[in-house]
Amino acid sequence: MSKITFLGGGSFGSALSVLLAKKGNVITLWDRKKSVIDDINNNRSNNKYLKDVRFPENVFATEDITLALKDSEFVILAVPSHAIREISKVIKPYISKEAIVISIAKGIEEGSYKRLSQVIEEELENPIVVFSGPSHAEEVSLDIPTTVVVSSKDMDKAKVVQELFFTQSLRVYTNDDLIGVEIGGAVKNIIALAAGISDGIGYGDNAKAALMTRGMNEIIKVGECLGGKKETFFGLTGMGDLIVTCTSFHSRNRRAGILIGEGKTMDEAIEGVGMVVEGIKSCKAFYELKEKLNVSMPITDTLYKVLFQNKDPKKGVKELMQRDKKSEIY
Repeated sequence: MSKITFLGGGSFGSALSVLLAKKGNVITLWDRKKSVIDDINNNRSNNKYLKDVRFPENVFATEDITLALKDSEFVILAVPSHAIREISKVIKPYISKEAIVISIAKGIEEGSYKRLSQVIEEELENPIVVFSGPSHAEEVSLDIPTTVVVSSKDMDKAKVVQELFFTQSLRVYTNDDLIGVEIGGAVKNIIALAAGISDGIGYGDNAKAALMTRGMNEIIKVGECLGGKKETFFGLTGMGDLIVTCTSFHSRNRRAGILIGEGKTMDEAIEGVGMVVEGIKSCKAFYELKEKLNVSMPITDTLYKVLFQNKDPKKGVKELMQRDKKSEIY
């Protein structure tokens, strides 16, 4: 039995808190929203983010971050990628240096283009483990079979986290390619957003297969350029996460893309989804990063112009299809 703190009461943090509570751990969940706190403590539910899931009695929610972090052995950062640096700074005075910090967000920091583990490392002195892979909160909370991967600079700590999360329904692998695990999880959101736009326009399976396959090529190119291993991207954090995020209606990125493909603006799509759409921020960050790295990422390039320069999605697809002829493998 461990004392575990979740910072962020969104869907995935909530799902994982339920999973770990079922294993007998003592869970404290912190969130800024009093409505979320009250719903968990009074009704044993979080209907804003995770409907029809009952929270065990050993999950306690609070708005007091110092109380949430008291004596915690594991601290899970369940906030959006853009809030990782801020929350790391906030918790530094209150977190034990022995506590393992686990990041479940997917993205890179805008402006610095740093991976989230690098951002956390700059603010905290704790061991850091990254949790990634194809794992929709809605299914994890229902004990539907799921596989994920954990990575860290300290693989002994990654194995501790592997044991922490391992259940009959959640199989956890380790991977020592920290760069690859983080980049794969970030870039796949861009491709999922594009796949959703394709669905919203009304294109079919052929178009989605093309987007996913050529999207994998973009993940590998930028990932290898940043120091990741190609084989990582054919695993859970690359191919696995790409498949689930591009095909499932649980995917916020795909749902936002569908709305944009149907004619909604980016802001209207975000409002329609009602939660953070990480692919939008990742698209902007990786568009700027690829320019610095001189890496060709045509899907990312086109999506950026659709999102931020009001390019017509159909025109973008036409231009993608009519680019210069080339070999598939080069």
